[in-house]
Amino acid sequence: MSGSNVWSRSRERMRLFPELFAQCAGEATVYGKCVAATTTGRQELQKDLCAKEFQALKSCFANAAKKKAK
Repeated sequence: MSGSNVWSRSRERMRLFPELFAQCAGEATVYGKCVAATTTGRQELQKDLCAKEFQALKSCFANAAKKKAK
């Protein structure tokens, strides 16, 4: 088992990230706005406050990655 293959795959995924992120800009914006709205002032982000928005972003990334892999 070669460790270099692991690093090569990781680097390739990281190179694709900006392209995948661009495909999910709308979902990322909605998630970011949710996080910003729930942390106004000195409030801390609490688990599951933006779960719906996060799931939409996660699904978008997964779908974009599947399309790219083809």
